[in-house]
Amino acid sequence: MSTRINVDRLQMDLHSKRFGRRIIFLREAGSTIDVAKQLADYGAEEGTVVTAEVQTAGRGRMGRSWVSPKGGLYLSVILKPKISPKKAVRLVFLFGLAVAEILHELYEMTVETKWPNDVLVNGKKICGILTEMNTTGEKVNYVIAGIGVNANFDGEKVFPEELRKAATSLENELGRKVELEELFKALLGKLESFYEIFLKEGFSRILADWKKYACFLGCEVEVASGTEKWVGIASDVGSDGALILKLNDETVKRVFFGDVTLRLR
Repeated sequence: MSTRINVDRLQMDLHSKRFGRRIIFLREAGSTIDVAKQLADYGAEEGTVVTAEVQTAGRGRMGRSWVSPKGGLYLSVILKPKISPKKAVRLVFLFGLAVAEILHELYEMTVETKWPNDVLVNGKKICGILTEMNTTGEKVNYVIAGIGVNANFDGEKVFPEELRKAATSLENELGRKVELEELFKALLGKLESFYEIFLKEGFSRILADWKKYACFLGCEVEVASGTEKWVGIASDVGSDGALILKLNDETVKRVFFGDVTLRLR
């Protein structure tokens, strides 16, 4: 199975109505998020998708690079929700849930979500999500939601040494390649469905379903945020998206930004 995307098949039998009505396909891009931001600045409609076979400057949270070789699925969606910036930051959970459900439905994989933006298989990262927002005061002009799925490549050969124990790919886990066009279309349909639920019903249902995949809840974790670190039990994720930690001294800490590492006894 080819690692190249068949452009003609991306919109064939696409069930989403808004997401993917306009698709910008690039063989190579620095970052699909940056291309989507430029398009949004020029007035591109909501649901416009930018996808690339390779990213030469893909990035994750906190300015980290995202290794984006040929064979992965890299896409960014332009969103224009009529909500406050405070509520818009919760969209990352919606995208994580969509990826988790699609990987489970298409490939019968046991998938986990990790706060706030990762999807794991067998404890290793298989997908990362990054959202970037453009606002004017309390008005959201647009949100760009970027997704990177490690798919049709052997991570043992592609990832730098420091990532091999922490990241995996669909090919490594399934022992085969997948149809990227099928994954792309299924993911867009799920994303659009959850986005409509989010706008009509709010965050509670999305969060409840996201928690079903959150195996780290109830476990001892270390959370690093800037120069600070906390160790405690990850007891919950609040309605505002904050990670709720029960620290060793029985106090409760709410964390809005940071990295979670599971502590193994």
